[in-house]
Amino acid sequence: MHWNQIVDKVAPYIVKIDTPVGSGTGFITLCNENKNIYGIATAAHVVNYAEQWQQPIRIHFQTLAETILLKENDRIIFIDLAKDSAVIIFQKNDLKLPEVFVPLLPVSTRLSIGIEVGWLGFPAIAPYTLCFFSGSISAPQEIRNAYLIDGVAINGVSGGPVLYSTESEGVQIVGSITAYQANRQSGDTLPGLSIAQDVSHFHKIAAHFKSLDDAERKRQELEQEKIQNASPSPSPSPEIR
Repeated sequence: MHWNQIVDKVAPYIVKIDTPVGSGTGFITLCNENKNIYGIATAAHVVNYAEQWQQPIRIHFQTLAETILLKENDRIIFIDLAKDSAVIIFQKNDLKLPEVFVPLLPVSTRLSIGIEVGWLGFPAIAPYTLCFFSGSISAPQEIRNAYLIDGVAINGVSGGPVLYSTESEGVQIVGSITAYQANRQSGDTLPGLSIAQDVSHFHKIAAHFKSLDDAERKRQELEQEKIQNASPSPSPSPEIR
């Protein structure tokens, strides 16, 4: 699959995140079984300040066609600062959102050096334009469950999905862009490396949602069983002689 096809497939899931102190990128990654509660994955540093100070967060959906303002009471944010990862949980209400998501790369799968990946985001220099970037895996960083990538990440792209595609598995999300480290060793600012955090935190939150769905389904089954057991048995019909 060519990159333009991958971008067409993934773009509807990408969101722009605005806070009172900056902006970033995220992607819709999960919903509950009833399809009324959704989760957006992003980088922790995109939303952490707003969350700490109970500030509003504005989410632009569907290539900026729909927008919602999430105040502190309108959301729950699961943050893992060590992995610079966050998931914003909110109610769907009347939003038109997808119900099938781009799969996350399994945590047990690690990409090899030299594999080409791409990422999407809203860079600060073109804040309302979804842009595509690409590069190669330079090295895995096992100590922080991340990858170093030979490619550029610009302010505003933080939290954007890092994509990988194969003929057998299709498009998968490898992680999210969290930083760019420029090379200043010689005194000048030279090309550096991007850092992509893996999807382990997002898998964890998705598993939590599944557990809640399973518990709710079991509760409903028990309630239904209780109702059936409490219903009186029908009286036998009188015998006709």
